[in-house]
Amino acid sequence: MQTKFLKNTLIVLVLCFGFCTSYSCKSKEGNPDPVKPVDTNTNVPVKTDISYWITNPDKSLLIAKQSSALLFNATENQNPTITVDTTTTYQEMDGFGFTLTGGSATLINSLPESTRNALLNELFSDGENAIGISYLRISIGASDLNASVFSYDDMPAGQTDVNLENFSLAPDKTDLIPVLKSILLINPKIKILGSPWSPPVWMKTNGNTIGGSLLPAYYDAYARYFVRYITEMKSEGIPIDAITIQNEPLNPHNNPSMLMLATEQRDFIKKNLGPAFKDAGIKTKIILYDHNCDVPQYATSILSDPEAAQYVDGSGFHLYAGDISALTTVHNAYPDKNLYFTEQWVGGPGNFSGDMKWHVQNLIIGATRNWSRNVLEWNLASDPGYYPHTPGGCSNCEGAITIGGTTVTRNVSYYIIAHASKFVTAGSVRIASGNLTALQNVAFKTPTGKKVLIVLNTSSNLQTFNIEFNGRMAQTSLNSGAVATYVW
Repeated sequence: MQTKFLKNTLIVLVLCFGFCTSYSCKSKEGNPDPVKPVDTNTNVPVKTDISYWITNPDKSLLIAKQSSALLFNATENQNPTITVDTTTTYQEMDGFGFTLTGGSATLINSLPESTRNALLNELFSDGENAIGISYLRISIGASDLNASVFSYDDMPAGQTDVNLENFSLAPDKTDLIPVLKSILLINPKIKILGSPWSPPVWMKTNGNTIGGSLLPAYYDAYARYFVRYITEMKSEGIPIDAITIQNEPLNPHNNPSMLMLATEQRDFIKKNLGPAFKDAGIKTKIILYDHNCDVPQYATSILSDPEAAQYVDGSGFHLYAGDISALTTVHNAYPDKNLYFTEQWVGGPGNFSGDMKWHVQNLIIGATRNWSRNVLEWNLASDPGYYPHTPGGCSNCEGAITIGGTTVTRNVSYYIIAHASKFVTAGSVRIASGNLTALQNVAFKTPTGKKVLIVLNTSSNLQTFNIEFNGRMAQTSLNSGAVATYVW
């Protein structure tokens, strides 16, 4: 009897095995394995599993990869649905990142070598535990987040240097340039934007680092100053992809700073800077404005001048005033010119949940849905007291990381940027996605064909929703105020 029982059991097992190899076996949820949809652009089967990373406003999850993948299936339900469509494309992306201020470089460079190398790899590599920053802004001369004010051609009071014989990058050779070289070894393709807070004071109407305007007599010298800067940084092995002409040209109150009206910037571009770049064979992009969204006409008034516009790649914006839709206003008027989002601070000590929600909604989602090719948060690093900064400079600018001695703490803007920089690599293209009131979102297709969807739950309740792609849907949920990045 025992032999017969074992024989019958074996027959049953063989039949069951044959059934499961001939037909799709049921998944744990009781649904058949889905047929892989086909990307209509490439006719290649796409991956059906969605990997995703979540940050909760209470910090219980911090860009944490979830262990269970989401599965596309054809189940209909009444949940709100975000439909992602690769057939509708918008701007190409240059990247996401921060301003590497002089103070940030000083703090990073002060770390022990092993700690510094590990931190730079975490920030700039594409490793599993890295966030893949792909765009940096640096100051041309000092910003207000340097320990002191300087230009690359400072002269004693009453003296000038029209021929730039005294020009030197020496003030940045201690920290900024060495840190940039280390970063370029990790990511040789990173894009670097240079922005001046002030020209040398001998070029200014008031002879002061704060305020004043650029004297027309020194327009030519200042254009050559930019050429010299780009050329000497290149000789250091640091390519400058783009420059803005003046950080916050309508804010003459910072230290350093300068007032530069739109008419002045227009004339400087078309008569001096543009021709100087052309004559020197400089390919570095010229980005105008670099200030708030409440005055988009600053940009459009320059772009309306063909002589100036021929030299201009696009316009840069901050969002300390105005609405992010100003970028679309400029795009609609001049669709052949690019848009950039170049700065937004977090005021220390910050409010993690509030800052996360505002910045993701207005910048990561808002700026990119309004045609920006990049998103840059403000300073990469500060110390626990928000130093270094100049006298009169920002005294509570919180870095993406806080460096105190050898301790590195990650702050809210680290996670804001990481939700995009880790996944939306340079060369990705924004694609269509249905934006929902309670589920603000933006979608991209990477150069390798991956789809990336960033979603923010702006409601006060948990939201259960669908992600739809190529007629298939995956169901997921997000807590109130949470942000998630979905990749498939």
